Amino acid sequence: MVSERIRVPAPLLKRRLPSGRGATEQPNVKGDGDAQLNVRFWIALVLTGVATGLFGDLMMLILFNVQHLAFGYHTGSLETAVLRSSDTRRIASLLIAGSVGGILWYLLRRFTKGESSDVDDQIWRGKSRLSFRRCLGTSVISELVVGMGASIGREQAPKVMGAASGSQLSDWLGLTPGQRKLLVACGSGAGLAAVYNVPLGGAFFTIEVVLGTISLPAVLPAITCSFVATGVAWLYLPRNATYLDIPQYHFTMSVMVWSLVMGLVVGGFASLYIRLIGWVSHHSARGRLAIVAPIVAFGALGLIGFAYPQLFGNGKDMAHGVFLGQGTLLLLLALFALKPVVTAMCLQSGASGGLFTPTLSTGALLGGFLGLLWIHIWPGTSVGAFGMIGAAAMIGASMQAPLSGLALVLELTHSGFGLMVPMMAATVIATIVARHIDGYSIYSARLPGIE
Repeated sequence: MVSERIRVPAPLLKRRLPSGRGATEQPNVKGDGDAQLNVRFWIALVLTGVATGLFGDLMMLILFNVQHLAFGYHTGSLETAVLRSSDTRRIASLLIAGSVGGILWYLLRRFTKGESSDVDDQIWRGKSRLSFRRCLGTSVISELVVGMGASIGREQAPKVMGAASGSQLSDWLGLTPGQRKLLVACGSGAGLAAVYNVPLGGAFFTIEVVLGTISLPAVLPAITCSFVATGVAWLYLPRNATYLDIPQYHFTMSVMVWSLVMGLVVGGFASLYIRLIGWVSHHSARGRLAIVAPIVAFGALGLIGFAYPQLFGNGKDMAHGVFLGQGTLLLLLALFALKPVVTAMCLQSGASGGLFTPTLSTGALLGGFLGLLWIHIWPGTSVGAFGMIGAAAMIGASMQAPLSGLALVLELTHSGFGLMVPMMAATVIATIVARHIDGYSIYSARLPGIE
């Protein structure tokens, strides 16, 4: 056991309490380890939070302006604008996205060969060194293609830029390898927090997914970086919930029973979904094929979009509709079946993007579909409640991070506390099932091969 006299930081009060027991006997109150939380580190952490918030604003500014230009709207949701657009405009937008994205990604990878923008791989291998220019380039290209309708997540860019900021500041301030790893991880989670206005969810993501440890020396920096980045991002991004006007759903015995069954279903499906993501990630287009592949993949998405234009973009508006209780049985089933397919298709083309919102929307659609079936057996609960539970369970199981899944859905909607017990039950069961079936997450499944 670590003595208070030798732990870092050393306590100001040297005399123990009358019991003679040490403060570090509380499991999370341990020393700083190899990442000393000194003044230099705290300065770097705050600067990383500021940089992450500003880059989050920049990435979202690019995304929103591209969306407005591509689909000709100024207010309202992307889904509404896509639905109002002609088929010609929709497919033209995706073909342009595929052409521009394919060429730019090819050139970027060619001229930054040997440099890394893979945050998870760098952190989990203990290197935590990222190329700032490659991170910036791939982030901007990602937001361009998502803005034009590609079915991948928008959060990858701010996460990458938050981590890149931490890596760059570690060089400038001469931080130790342990401090660098912690700082890069905090920047990554703070990027998610900033663009979705989820400071607590971003902190949980840092400690549960990226670092895999919930101890005081990790929790304090994670929370600090997330709230700083979120506050700075308010310079441009709104302070309200990402999903507006969600009702305060209440607990019912019907939803409780459904959640127990739903957890098993989501856990099984999440395992298949993760395997799909892993397979397409390891068989994605390489070399010059990566120039053409996005045109083919995005064009196929455009053709499917003739019938289901809701599939354009990361899936935010689809999830929002389910949370509000909207959608017919057949529509929810079709979108649930197609969303993972078109997302995997975009990833296999070599496109770089996130998976958070596509995964969340898939869970919401599955929850909404099964909820509509359930209310014919046991009526009395809104479909929106089932959608929220499905989203939390799918995120928790797919990320292998139940705390993050729960916190993110609550913060994204500013609702759901009345559903806490069934939501927790479904999320825990889904995560256990996915863990025992396979154990990969949507992040570990995408890691590059061992060198």
